[in-house]
Amino acid sequence: MKFILNLIKHYWLFITVFLLTAIATLSLWPAEYLPKVPGSDKTHHFISYGALMLPVALRKPKHWLWIALGFAAFSGAIELIQPYVNRYGEWLDMAANVAGLACGILLAKTLEYFSVKAIK
Repeated sequence: MKFILNLIKHYWLFITVFLLTAIATLSLWPAEYLPKVPGSDKTHHFISYGALMLPVALRKPKHWLWIALGFAAFSGAIELIQPYVNRYGEWLDMAANVAGLACGILLAKTLEYFSVKAIK
């Protein structure tokens, strides 16, 4: 477990940029061309933004909370742009995104807590 956490902390920027690019691409892709995947739309939003926040929250670069606010703003911008690319912008999607960001931070804190406990 500690190995995986260290790997995420080391490659946090690459992982974050990759996920941010994937989220933007999939969020702005025309709906009729998206593959059908199980689960609800809100669950997908929650998981993707939680995964986006996790590496940043684990690594904690300078001003990491501002980065989280930037991700929330990015989420809002995506929702505003979606109607122009044959998608539907929904504020409940943004709420799921922000909840995912918060849970990504919480998960990082929990993982750090238990990895420190395991060492002692």
